[in-house]
Amino acid sequence: MNKQSGIHYLREHREAASNGPVPAEVARIRDTVVAGLGDLLQGAFDAVDDSLFELANNARSNNEQNRYFEAMREIRIKRKGVERHFQNAVAQFFANPPHAGQLHPQESAQPSNADTLALVGNDDLEEQVALNAMITKAKAHFQGPLLQLQARFTEVYPDATQDSPVNPMAPEHLCSAFTEAIQALEIQIRERLIVLKQYDRYVVSNLGMLLDEANRILIQAGVIPNFRYHGKTGQQGKTPEQSAKESPPSAPDTAAAYEQRPEDTVVFDQIRQMLALQRANSGMPPRSADPSLRVIGGRELADMLNALPSQQTQTDFDNLSTGTPVDVDLRQLVQQLLTKADSQDGRKPALNEVDEDLINLVSMLFEFILDDYNLSAPVQVLISRLQIPILKVVIKDKSFFSKANHPARKLLNSLARAGIGWSNSDEKTRDKLYGQIHNVVQRILNEFDGDVALFETLNLEFEQFLERENRKASLVEQRTRESERGRIKSQKAQEAVDRLLKEKVSRYHLPESVRDILMNGWSRVMFLAYLRDDTEHRWHETTRIVDDLIWCLHPHEEDEERDQWVRVVPGLLKSLRAGLEEVSYNASRLDHMMGQLKHELAEAFRTNAAIEARQDSPAEADEEAPTVHQTAVERQQELEDAAVAEYVAKLDTVEIGSWMEFRLVNGASFRCKLSAVIEEADCFVFVNRMGLKVIEKTRIELAHEMRRGRLTMLEQGALIDRALNAVVGNLRSSTA
Repeated sequence: MNKQSGIHYLREHREAASNGPVPAEVARIRDTVVAGLGDLLQGAFDAVDDSLFELANNARSNNEQNRYFEAMREIRIKRKGVERHFQNAVAQFFANPPHAGQLHPQESAQPSNADTLALVGNDDLEEQVALNAMITKAKAHFQGPLLQLQARFTEVYPDATQDSPVNPMAPEHLCSAFTEAIQALEIQIRERLIVLKQYDRYVVSNLGMLLDEANRILIQAGVIPNFRYHGKTGQQGKTPEQSAKESPPSAPDTAAAYEQRPEDTVVFDQIRQMLALQRANSGMPPRSADPSLRVIGGRELADMLNALPSQQTQTDFDNLSTGTPVDVDLRQLVQQLLTKADSQDGRKPALNEVDEDLINLVSMLFEFILDDYNLSAPVQVLISRLQIPILKVVIKDKSFFSKANHPARKLLNSLARAGIGWSNSDEKTRDKLYGQIHNVVQRILNEFDGDVALFETLNLEFEQFLERENRKASLVEQRTRESERGRIKSQKAQEAVDRLLKEKVSRYHLPESVRDILMNGWSRVMFLAYLRDDTEHRWHETTRIVDDLIWCLHPHEEDEERDQWVRVVPGLLKSLRAGLEEVSYNASRLDHMMGQLKHELAEAFRTNAAIEARQDSPAEADEEAPTVHQTAVERQQELEDAAVAEYVAKLDTVEIGSWMEFRLVNGASFRCKLSAVIEEADCFVFVNRMGLKVIEKTRIELAHEMRRGRLTMLEQGALIDRALNAVVGNLRSSTA
């Protein structure tokens, strides 16, 4: 694991932790917090157990069900150990609290540096993204209590200062401790994410009461009771607002808005190191080494980009997604701006290395985006229009690369995820979602002036729109799913009835009236019984009546058999009439058919005539002839089945809700989502973005499609995360 990860840090930290006494008020807080977190964690694990049981109960296959049960068993066995490990880790934070900057949420909860971005697996990435979202939400929701608690803990601990504050109860520390504790659980990523989700729901979301209690204890002990900065190095007794009034922002302070904390730029800083290595290998001198150049960057470059005429930053607003993606040469565009820049001292304007690296990085990100097959074509074209706005964003706020919850990053991910179901078709022009995405891009191009808050506003509006649309699509999809389940079950029932009757009737030369009753009347009763067999168990009864009817038409010479015939026939006729009446068979025709049936039965009993068997008929002899041909077909089928076996196994891992793209023989393609797997028929049902069915395939048919390269599973991970991972991997390869 990467040395900068939260788990690695916790292990080193605990090994080096002092066992010395802590202040009395801190010990009181520690005991309260450890006990409170233990109670909350018990609720979280109870919810995990319930969730896994529900998933196992609704599993599509035995393998999937066993997987959930195994996870339940693993967690139940190791649960107490995980709880103890977690509580001990939290207690150690109070004994020797990490200073701010030693452990950041980005380090413990997401790939916060180039190493982790390039090397972390997909499962680890999912876990880190989930942790990062959890920590970010907690820090935003409990911002006030956390800020107060950090100031008070910093006052209590002798080694802490305002420049290096401490807070043992910071969400990033608690989440890292839990992440380390659950390393003992041998479960897969899906179950691990369920554990994290319940930890977020039951523990992190309820931190407020523990934070408030900790603040109350410190206030009672006289530690900053009015929450004023009683710092050890100055600003004593002044609130932040008072300090701001006494020292209004000057020009340098305003320019500082383009700088971030070190933890916010860790990803960009490490990528810069690789880019610097590339420059060093190519022999390029640093900008500052040439006195004839006037280095431009930061706010000055942002002002140049903001001053671009609208026609340079966008094309036809009325149809932004027409044609192919727009590949803007950002380097050339900025170079043109520098050429036009006025230099009063006669020096040649040049870009500083930081912003040059930013431009290169944004260019590489969009190169990946424009080549990403998972993106639908219309969304790909629309996002390509945002290269210059995103460049403006990262010049001002480099945390775009480190923070998964950055407004601009979240919006791009949302646009890509929402439009995954589109194909190359003209239908998008009548799609409300397309209109909404089109409007978002248009507003960014029109209104973005450097204020990142615009992205936050647009993302909020877009998420609200998506929620409404997804609610409608979910209802349609649910109806589609239920309809398909009913249709496929009915189809299977009809096939089973036809197969059974054909098998029984084809053995004998039955009277036409008897054949008519079975094939055109009783088949309906059997069909209904098959559908209801789960609750009423009538299927075997209806098949027994068919056997009884055929038996009664056989010759019976023995007295015992003839006595049995007399006992069976009345009940048989009664059951036949009752069943046909239940399925609303034509009343007048029913009387006629029953009359004919009674006549045939009476004749068979009186004359002792036999129905003719077909066992020796030419038809059956013909069926036995092509033995060699059938064997050859079976052998060919075995070869086909072996060829697609690996693809069949892969389909077992496909989850409901996964998006796929089918390619037709004529070159056309369409995208759809797996809505249901109907086990009775081993059938996969796919729907479009609106929840309407577009295609159904059996497991074997899908496996053959995958084998022939006509089916592609689409990756639904966050767009920018995948782009950053690809860029870092390419840079690492080029500098190795």
